[in-house]
Amino acid sequence: MSEFGPDVIINKAAYLHPSALIYGKVRLEKGVSLWPYTVIRAESEEVVIGEYTNIQDFVMIHIGASTGTIVGSHCSITHHCTLHGCTIGDNCLIGINTTIMDGCVIGNNCIIAGHSFLKEGTVIPDNSIVMGTPGKVVRTQNNYARCRLNAFMYYRNALAFKHGKHREWASEECLKEMQSEMDKLQKEQAALEQQT
Repeated sequence: MSEFGPDVIINKAAYLHPSALIYGKVRLEKGVSLWPYTVIRAESEEVVIGEYTNIQDFVMIHIGASTGTIVGSHCSITHHCTLHGCTIGDNCLIGINTTIMDGCVIGNNCIIAGHSFLKEGTVIPDNSIVMGTPGKVVRTQNNYARCRLNAFMYYRNALAFKHGKHREWASEECLKEMQSEMDKLQKEQAALEQQT
């Protein structure tokens, strides 16, 4: 961890693959995982990755000209995504090969479909499903449980990989835990929806 430099703060991350590269002012919160060949650079603004968020293989995270990149908690930033000077809320899933540009703000509980492109300054409300180039909201639904479950799965996977175990998702124990977690998350989502 010391090789990342003095401005990189790592608060009990779950797993950092040895090929992950981090430069500049970056903060990784509890439970974060960085997977193979992720790159994070913050030469002027700041990058913050929230608790239990996973940054998957070949993701590039950079700052904008005047905006940092902030990713909320319990998010999944999937393979080959580019995040550039944007803000992403809690409990979001950003699909494979998506690009999110400077000044974009993604609300909580959102799913951005794979291969989407969100142009500069795009604002996406909470509970949205977004698709396309440029990305547009195609449906509104609360994705809290689905996105949190994905983050939970990656957190378990991260803890397993940290100990050299690469088949966590195939284990009976993990499958039972995933079902139990999904049941819990669906109840939480239902309670949240009743409050609104």
